Amino acid sequence: RPHRGAPVFLGRLTGNEPLTILPLTSEMEEAAVKAHYKVCDRLKLEKKQRRMCRRDPGVAETLMEAISMSALECQYQFRFERWNCTLEGRYRASLLKRGFKETAFLYAISSAGLTHAMAKACSAGRMERCTCDEAPDLENREAWQWGGCGDNLKYSNKFVKEFLGRKPNKDLRARVDFHNNLVGMKVIKAGVETTCKCHGVSGSCTVRTCWRQLSPFHEIGKQLKQKYETSLKVGSTTNEATGEGDISPPKKSIPGHSDQIPRTTDLVYIDDSPSFCLMSRYSPGTSGRKCYKDKNCDSICCGRGHNTQSRVVTRPCQCQVRWCCYVECKQCTQREEVYTCKD
Repeated sequence: RPHRGAPVFLGRLTGNEPLTILPLTSEMEEAAVKAHYKVCDRLKLEKKQRRMCRRDPGVAETLMEAISMSALECQYQFRFERWNCTLEGRYRASLLKRGFKETAFLYAISSAGLTHAMAKACSAGRMERCTCDEAPDLENREAWQWGGCGDNLKYSNKFVKEFLGRKPNKDLRARVDFHNNLVGMKVIKAGVETTCKCHGVSGSCTVRTCWRQLSPFHEIGKQLKQKYETSLKVGSTTNEATGEGDISPPKKSIPGHSDQIPRTTDLVYIDDSPSFCLMSRYSPGTSGRKCYKDKNCDSICCGRGHNTQSRVVTRPCQCQVRWCCYVECKQCTQREEVYTCKD
């Protein structure tokens, strides 16, 4: 059972999670309630989280969307690295027990995914308890009419903070996880942009509607990957005034690490990562992994070298758009080389 604040993508993914709620009859409503209860139960949430999941049918849908979005973005960001965000059951469970920098990324991308998905679900009308971000001097009904429905980050932040739990006092690992959850949420908040639309006769801007939009989640993933690259190893100290634990630089100086005090926007970790070169409880290793010559074969194959295979592939080429309304392509055959890491 995951402890409080664990990443939201602990559930199993099918890749086909439903993302919309359709108009329902009373019989269908009852079936839908049972279905969303089942989703909440399947996610293996804590008691309070399960209660929050069940109280609004849109929450179960949004959690599943956040799970899928976070996992896919993690795999995309680490696709060229030794650890390629392998999240099969036993590897994921082992990683989450340790405080590696990879674990820090998982917590941050997870909380960011839930924050993003919840804000979008509100503005899309998929939630019963929230709607658009309320722009000043604009009724929600008007906002919908003009396409000015802002992503509701205010509700989303409040929900996610309650869902992930309060700040722990003494346990260092729990405080680190809580800190990394907040980093994910802060990256979402920093990426909010104001979008405006003009209305008036002949394109005049007599009325201007503005609303707030979140950055695309792919941009969030890129920023969190950069934070992963500069993440800081930390230890624990006790605040003498309050008696509570604080996150601080490790007591012993570590080669290659600065003694810089972590900022609230830095990802932090407590355990040095394994190499991920060989199969272990944390990853399947890199044996047989596809790599890209002159780009990452040396790094991914951990000095073991790589095999080269030649194959013939046929792909669409020289494509042209035809009126109306299709694309016409030729089929081109070419030989390409595939590189894979040796055992």
